[in-house]
Amino acid sequence: MSKKRIAIIGGGPAGLMAADELSRAGHAVTVYEAMPTVGRKFLLAGKSGLNITHAEPYERFVTRFGAASERLRPALDAFTPDDIRNWAAALGTETFVGTSGRVFPKAMKASPLLRAWLKRLEAQGVTILTRHRWTGFDGDAYRIETPNGEKRIEADAVLLALGGASWPKLGSDAGWTAWLRERNVDIHDFRPANCGFDCAFSQTFLERFAGEPLKSVTATSAAGTIPGEFVISRHGIEGSLVYAHAAALREALAATGKASLVLDLAPGRTAERLARDLARQDAKASFSNRLRKATGLDGVKAALLRELAPDANRLDAEALAGLIKALPLPVTSPRPIAEAISSAGGIAFDSIDDRFMLKAMPGTFVSGEMLDWEAPTGGYLLTACLATGKAAASGIRQWLDETAS
Repeated sequence: MSKKRIAIIGGGPAGLMAADELSRAGHAVTVYEAMPTVGRKFLLAGKSGLNITHAEPYERFVTRFGAASERLRPALDAFTPDDIRNWAAALGTETFVGTSGRVFPKAMKASPLLRAWLKRLEAQGVTILTRHRWTGFDGDAYRIETPNGEKRIEADAVLLALGGASWPKLGSDAGWTAWLRERNVDIHDFRPANCGFDCAFSQTFLERFAGEPLKSVTATSAAGTIPGEFVISRHGIEGSLVYAHAAALREALAATGKASLVLDLAPGRTAERLARDLARQDAKASFSNRLRKATGLDGVKAALLRELAPDANRLDAEALAGLIKALPLPVTSPRPIAEAISSAGGIAFDSIDDRFMLKAMPGTFVSGEMLDWEAPTGGYLLTACLATGKAAASGIRQWLDETAS
């Protein structure tokens, strides 16, 4: 194949992965990034330990992407979690599997991996232009706002890797949706994913317990029953256990206007045992003491029980035990998408072909969080971004071969 000019708009993991693949194939690749540096969300996500992928059995792993799992499967098959660990190792970053199955660099940071990656891209001839923001179309050309004024770019193929709508201050503001819709690309509205939720807690409860973690609980929703922990926030609840249920809660709110997490505050004990231990307590003792001695609940757990069930102290032992094992925690709304770790929504898979090319715009490809998929935290988000970037690069090569013949 002769050398072609490839424009990649967006310098996150998906765009950089495509640049890596296409430059290695000998093409002239230019990455246009709106922000002052590339990989800003990648770096922020790795600030407290870069969760690069997940080590659970692969057949389970590929189900983590909801309704989009089947459409993402070919890309994931071509760049599995094991492949990602090998890719990182080739860049000098050894990884390890944590107790939760999450995979981290041994250095726990994203910056060494990104530096090594950028060094390799430079050696392969990739040009990275920062502070170069796509501002729409001029005919078939792309308008790019630069520090030196606007310019038009045309290329043999274009990859859009602009992210979704979460963390807009890092560059993913979904400003591109209007321009693609004008070109007849079907785009589903963005919604927050892996997000916290507002709750109608009393001001007294929030003032006392905002920032407090609830550890060793399980939570049940349409997403299933999942153990973990979460935090009382200034507005409601957030944290890894909440994020695991976020999609189910969000969809229930959209469908019915109501949604609840059902909490088990004492997952290590059966309801029968709790009822027996509660029944043994001195009826003259305070509710707090009876609760603490019989169930071990105190602090924020006991306060949450009282907040959600103000009459809990009047319940008999069996009913109180049942409430401790299945305490409904209503949520009123997801937190704004700007606060979310990731987003749902984006370009409909029916708008792209198997090469990740837009059907309405031959020669223009898309990857990463621009597409309509979502996944829980745990390395799944980054894996799918890298895998779709690689798949889109393969699609570009295939399309260039086809158009050249």
